[in-house]
Amino acid sequence: MTLADLRWPLERAARVHGESVAVTSAGRSLTYAELAQRVAGLGAALAGLGVEPGDRVAFLGVNSLAHLECWLGVPAAGRVLVDLNTRLAVEELAFMVDDCAPRVLVHDPANADLAAALRDRCGSLEMLVADGAGEGLTYERWLADAVDGGARGPQPAPIGADTLAAISYTGGTTGSPKGVMLSHGNLAANALHNLIITGHRADDVFLHVNPMFHVAGIANVVAATWVGARQVVLPRFDPAAVTETIERERVTLATFVPTMLAMWLVYLDAHPDADVFSLRNLHYAASPISPELQRRVCESLAGCEIAQMYGMTEAAPTVTHLSPEVHRRGVAGEQPYASRLGSMGAPVPGVRAEVRDPEGRPLAPGEIGEVWVSGPNVMLGYWNRPEATAAALTADGWYRTGDAAYADAGGYLFMVDRLKDMIISGGENVYSIEVENALASLDGVAEAAVFGVPDPQWGERVHAVVVLSDASAVDEDALRAHCRGRIAGFKVPRSFELRTEPLPRSGAGKVLKNPLREPHWRHSARRVS
Repeated sequence: MTLADLRWPLERAARVHGESVAVTSAGRSLTYAELAQRVAGLGAALAGLGVEPGDRVAFLGVNSLAHLECWLGVPAAGRVLVDLNTRLAVEELAFMVDDCAPRVLVHDPANADLAAALRDRCGSLEMLVADGAGEGLTYERWLADAVDGGARGPQPAPIGADTLAAISYTGGTTGSPKGVMLSHGNLAANALHNLIITGHRADDVFLHVNPMFHVAGIANVVAATWVGARQVVLPRFDPAAVTETIERERVTLATFVPTMLAMWLVYLDAHPDADVFSLRNLHYAASPISPELQRRVCESLAGCEIAQMYGMTEAAPTVTHLSPEVHRRGVAGEQPYASRLGSMGAPVPGVRAEVRDPEGRPLAPGEIGEVWVSGPNVMLGYWNRPEATAAALTADGWYRTGDAAYADAGGYLFMVDRLKDMIISGGENVYSIEVENALASLDGVAEAAVFGVPDPQWGERVHAVVVLSDASAVDEDALRAHCRGRIAGFKVPRSFELRTEPLPRSGAGKVLKNPLREPHWRHSARRVS
C-alpha cells in the first residue's frame, strides 16, 4: 500500500467503521460497508461499458451521492475523473470535453439538456449516464447491476503516486481553460495535510456544501472517509437549508467561502434561535475575507474553531492555514496574532511556500514577491499544455502561483495582489481575457479592459471598461446579453464604464490597467478583496 492509492481510505473505513453511517444525501443514508460495495461496483460498471484504465469519465451536476461516489470510485478504478462546472456556458464546457475526450458523462436531471448538447457537439462522448429517474442508462440501475452481480471489474494496473486521478479545469491568461492534472499522490497528500490541521475524527459529521466540481469542494472527502467520519451532502448552498441540516445532523465540520459566510450570518441574525452550536470547526477558503466579516464570524460562532485556508487547484488545493488560535487570540487584540489576522496563514505541514523574486531567489521578510509552492500535493502539470506546464512548474518541482505576497518573520504570508490577470468573485476564478474576448466579439466594441473591483457581497466583482466604436450602438444591457451567450454568468461584468477614448497603453502598445484600477482600490491596503 502506498499513500497514493485512493482505494485505501475507503477500504480502511469499511473495515473499521463498516456499520457506521458514511454518507447522508437527499434523505438517504449508507454505511461505509455499503458505500465500499457501491464504489467497487462503480469500477465494474465502467469496465462493463468498455471504459479502460486511464480513460476519462466526466461528471456534470450538483453535489449528490453519485457525485461523491464518483470522486471515490472513478480514480480508485484507475480511470480519470473530469468534474465539470455546471455554471459554465455550453461553449466553455464543450472546449473542455473536446480537450480531454471523456467517453462517459454522468449528469444530474437539472443538467440533462446540457449533457445532451455536449454529446451532440463532442465526438468523444459515447455514453450519457443519468443520475436520476428516467429512460435509458441511469446511474442507479447501472450501478445496481454491477453490485448485484458481485462484480468488481478487472483490477487496474498498479496505482502509484504519479498515476493521474482527476483533471480539474481552470481558466487561463491565454483565454483557454487549462486542465490541471491531479495525481493519486496529490489528492492523498492533501487529505493527510487536512487531517493534520483539522483533526477529523470518526465521530465527526462533515457538511459538504461547496460545489464538488471545485477541488476545494472535495478537499475533505478523502480525509473524512479515511477516519470514518459521517458525511452529509447538500446539493448547493442555501442559508436556511444549511442551518436546518446542521441542526438535524449535528454537523461538526464544514468549509464555506466568504460570500457564503456573509449570507449565512445575515440569516442567523434573523433567526437567533438557530442551534448551530454542534459546529466545532469551520474553515473558510477560496478568496480573501474582509476584516469586518472575519470579526463577525468569530463573534457569532464563539466556541467554534474558525480557520482560514489558502490554496489553488494546482495544489490540490491546500497550501496555508490560518489557525483557530490566531483567530481567537487575534480578535481579542493579542499580538502578534492580531496583525496576522490579515494573512493567509502559514504553510501546512508537508507543504513549502516561499516568497521569491522573478529569478526564483527567496526574499527577506517584508519584501514583496511571488508565492512559490512545493510539496507532494502539487499537480503533475496541465493536460496537453507542455508550454503552460513549463511556465508554471520549475525543474525542481516548485509551482509559481502568480500571487504577489510578502512573509513576516514567522513565515505567515500576506497577499498583496495577483500577478495573473485574474478576479475571484464569490469564490469563482475569472480570468480577465476570457471576458475581454467575449466583449470584443460584439460589433460596436473597439476594445475592452476587464479587472476586479471591491464588492461588499462578492469580495470582488467583474468590472469592464469598454471602448465603443459608435457610442450610440451599444449599451450595458446589450453587453451583458452578449456575454451571457458566450461565458458563464459569474464571469459577466457586473459594472461597466463606457467610453469612446482609447485605453491607456504603454510604449509597446500593452493596455495599462493600473490607471483604470487605481480609483477603485485607492483606499485599500491591498489589490485583492
